[in-house]
Amino acid sequence: MTYPKPVAPQSEDRPLLLDLFSCAGGAAMGYHRAGFTVVGVDIADRSARYPFAFRQGDALAVLAELIGTGEIAEYTLVHASPPCQGKCTLTVGTNQAMGWGSDHVDLVAPTRALLNASGVPYVIEQPNGKADVRKDISLCGEMFGLGVLRHRNFELGGWNTPRPAHRPHRGRVRGWRHGKFHDGPYVAAYGSGGGKATVPEMQAAMGIDWTDIREELTEAIPPAFSEWIGRAFHTRILAGRVVA
Repeated sequence: MTYPKPVAPQSEDRPLLLDLFSCAGGAAMGYHRAGFTVVGVDIADRSARYPFAFRQGDALAVLAELIGTGEIAEYTLVHASPPCQGKCTLTVGTNQAMGWGSDHVDLVAPTRALLNASGVPYVIEQPNGKADVRKDISLCGEMFGLGVLRHRNFELGGWNTPRPAHRPHRGRVRGWRHGKFHDGPYVAAYGSGGGKATVPEMQAAMGIDWTDIREELTEAIPPAFSEWIGRAFHTRILAGRVVA
């Protein structure tokens, strides 16, 4: 199913944001709602579902090109969600249990190096278990009343903002654990089987209705997360208190 693309207003009041490793635009939608005009970049062709301007290509190559041409100066903020499977808590636990090797690519360090070279404030998003990402901000679905927990850590480069308090969870994530089924107020928005969420359940739980591709949903962050970060960035900019 192809959903209609929302129109992103183009004006001086909406600063430009570069969304690297964009997938289908979970982060992008939140930044859009926070007042940004968003341009996404992903190595896979997401143009049919990505809700804003999109460029297919290697994210790091595109970033290096923008730095080389000076076009990066047009952007006010860069968001990056580099591949995370190599060391995230879920993958490591599964790999150990199943005897799989950890051969996933880890692009956090080269992403950070280019972002620092860009001179533009940035956000790097990663799941729990990634020791090489600073936990400047940690967000959870319970903070926004969502049907997923989806813990994510965010490293802030060139700016900062106070950390929000982590709200207690209301229960467990629904699904099978070690041969026992547990019910709870949250769904597991990853994988399939074992009581994992259906596509409609994932869409409802994360607030994403413009893609029904399971792989895109499982890799997405809820727009509420990036909307919170985008509004925090706006507040710091407007108050004239952006600091490294």
